[in-house]
Amino acid sequence: MVPDDNPAMQLSETKPVHLIHVNPERNMARFYRIDIQPTLFGEMSVLRSWGRIGTKGRAMMVTFEDADQATEALLKLDKQKRRRGYVAVTK
Repeated sequence: MVPDDNPAMQLSETKPVHLIHVNPERNMARFYRIDIQPTLFGEMSVLRSWGRIGTKGRAMMVTFEDADQATEALLKLDKQKRRRGYVAVTK
């Protein structure tokens, strides 16, 4: 049985964010993905990947001490990207 205060359980509260920004007039087609993953040492990492749609793009990982800090960072990045014109991908 997994305890309720386990960071992996809190992970289900924050879903991965997948954003795109497409502007044909400027030949712009970009993606931005943000996710939170636990590390082997009990910390939480915010994984970001971005680039032109259709490419592998670039990636970056920042590790935080707990899930609350990681979630705060994810929400901050999401807000910044949406202000710049990115929209959520709908399936």
